[in-house]
Amino acid sequence: MKMRAAPDRDNIGSTPQDGTTPPRVMAVVLNWCNEEVSRACLTSLRVARFPGLEVLLVDNGSPDGSGERLRASFPEVGFLQTGANQGYAGGNNRGLERALAEGAYFVLIRNNDTVVDPDCVRHLVDAARQAGDRVAGVVPKILFHDEPERIWYAGGHFSRLRGLGVHWREGEPDRGQEEPKDVTFMTGCCCLLSAGALRHVGGFAEGLFAYVEDAELSVRFSKAGYRMVYQPRARVLHHSPPPGSDPLPFQIRQRDRNRRWVMRRHFPLGRRLPFLVCFYATRVALLVRFALRGDGARARAILDGMTGGPEA
Repeated sequence: MKMRAAPDRDNIGSTPQDGTTPPRVMAVVLNWCNEEVSRACLTSLRVARFPGLEVLLVDNGSPDGSGERLRASFPEVGFLQTGANQGYAGGNNRGLERALAEGAYFVLIRNNDTVVDPDCVRHLVDAARQAGDRVAGVVPKILFHDEPERIWYAGGHFSRLRGLGVHWREGEPDRGQEEPKDVTFMTGCCCLLSAGALRHVGGFAEGLFAYVEDAELSVRFSKAGYRMVYQPRARVLHHSPPPGSDPLPFQIRQRDRNRRWVMRRHFPLGRRLPFLVCFYATRVALLVRFALRGDGARARAILDGMTGGPEA
C-alpha cells in the first residue's frame, strides 16, 4: 500500500527540529470482536505520560457490536469503522491513512491485546528523535502478559532462511541492562512508525491479510535505506501463548502462504533457494507429525500453506 507522497523527499522520516515540542503521535488500536482486551489496551493509553498522544480506535467491522460499545466507553478516542474485516493489514492501513491525513508525525501501531507502560510512548519517541533523519520506526521490549518477567520480543531480525521475522531472546528471563540497538525486523505487535517513512515506502501489504505483514514492511524499510531501532526502556505486556505452543490452523496457513509470497516478492531465485529447501523440508516433517497424531485440521493447513498464496 502506497501512502501519500512526502512533500520533501530529502527530509523523509525526519523528526521535528524543535526538541522542546512534543511531536504529534497517533496510536492506532484495531478491534475485531475482542472487547475486553481492547478495553484494557485503551485504558493503558489513557494514563500514558506523553502530551502529544492521540488515540484512534479502528473497528474492523465487528459483528458483535463491540466497536460501538468501546466508542461509547472511550468518548475521548477517535473512532473509525471499516465496515468489514479487512484483516490486520487492511484495518491498520485505514488507521495509518487517517493518522497521516490528520498530520501525525508518528503512528503507534499496537495489537489490541497489549498493555503499555505509562512511559512507553515517551521512550519510543525519544529514541526516534535520537536515531536521526532516516529512522523508520522504533520498537519496545515486549513481555508476556501473564509472565511479565519473561521476554516475548527484545528486538529481532528478518531471516531469509525462514522468510520470517525472528524474535531475539524469546522466552528468556528479562534481566534488563540492555542498550538500544538497530534491528531488521519490527514486530507489528507494537511499533512507533515515522509518518515520512510511511509516505515514502507505504503501509502494510493488504493481500497478506494477517501474519508476516510486519516482516514484509520491515524488509521494504531496509531496502529503502531506513534504520529501525529497538528501545528496551519502552515496555509492553502482550497476551500471547507460551513459546512452543502449536499455532492454530489459520495461523499456519496464513504464515506459510505469506512467507512464500514475501520471499518471492523481494528476493531473486538464487537468494531464496536456501529458504525453499528449508521451507519444504520442515513443512513435510510437520505434515507427517500432525497426520500421525490425527490432527487433520493442522495437516490440511500445512498443505494449504505449501500450495496456496495471497494476492498481495
